[in-house]
Amino acid sequence: MKFYYKRLFIISAVLLSVIGIIFIYSAGTYWSSVHYEGEVPFYIKQSIYLGLALTVFFIVTRMNIITEEKTWVTFYILSLVLLVLVLIPGIGIVRNGSRGWIGVGPLTVQPAEIVKITTLMYLSFLLSKVRNDERVVQIKHFLIIIIPCALMMLQPDFGSVFILVVSSFVLLFIARYPIKLYIGFIAVGVVGLVGLIASAPYRLKRIEAFINPWADPLGSGFQAVQSLLAIGPAGLLGHGFQESRQKFLYLPEPQNDFIYSIILEEIGFLGGCVVLALFGLFIYSGVGLAINSVKSSDFYAMAALVSMVGFQACLNIGVVIGLIPVTGVTLPFISYGGTSLMIIWFVVAIIVSFASRTERS
Repeated sequence: MKFYYKRLFIISAVLLSVIGIIFIYSAGTYWSSVHYEGEVPFYIKQSIYLGLALTVFFIVTRMNIITEEKTWVTFYILSLVLLVLVLIPGIGIVRNGSRGWIGVGPLTVQPAEIVKITTLMYLSFLLSKVRNDERVVQIKHFLIIIIPCALMMLQPDFGSVFILVVSSFVLLFIARYPIKLYIGFIAVGVVGLVGLIASAPYRLKRIEAFINPWADPLGSGFQAVQSLLAIGPAGLLGHGFQESRQKFLYLPEPQNDFIYSIILEEIGFLGGCVVLALFGLFIYSGVGLAINSVKSSDFYAMAALVSMVGFQACLNIGVVIGLIPVTGVTLPFISYGGTSLMIIWFVVAIIVSFASRTERS
């Protein structure tokens, strides 16, 4: 049974990555030819990134230290250092108004992607040490979450903070934190959200664009409107592969956050459901691996990482179809980006490593 779940888990991840390359080819070729003339096309780069990501996967799954607590304590501290470094002018790279990247030669690294993993892993090991009769609020658990969130908000990167907070609360729920505690979470979250919106006017514009994107179709509502124009006329089967209209400089950088719009436009509602089914298979098999684990730390770690990937996918798709305000979150496995792809395969490798340890026990 464990082998069955692991096989489904890896197969679904591979299929999603291949679909990503196929639609990066379709969605990004024209954008690449116009804005990056003479450079290597996006789909070629993504294919190389996938090769590197699979290499990372095979290396990590053979490293026994990846399942040890002291490894993740060290990684957590290093990821916080990276979050601090990214805020320093000259080291951090600014993109779309956010200082969230560090350049390493031709490559760029986004520390926020790394810290989401290290925080959940470190928290998983700590929660596994709490006895059933000690299921009370522990300040150190929340400090582990709050510190990286505060650093990410300085970039600012609200999308990553949202994913980390929700994934952490899912983990705390699984660890049987008191239910009444979540009432306080919701209250604090609402107050915090209002404060964040008040402190940055562009967030209020995003909320307004979410409520009525047609009020400013050439400004704050532009991406949402173009995404809906891609999806609406596509119907059940879409216009056909490579027959997207919105990719011709209407939808900005269609190979990135809004690639699911192009998928729906070209292969329709049914094709989009296939992608959703693969994400469902990934989550189902990941949860199956977690349930079959022997150690509580393994269960918490795998469940937390699977919930993180699943929530990020839901968040991206929710933005694309107009259910959630624009957040700038990529679609796991599918959106263009070397760092994003290698990080998500690193997550797959961690889960497989813990599952393999369970098999050996």
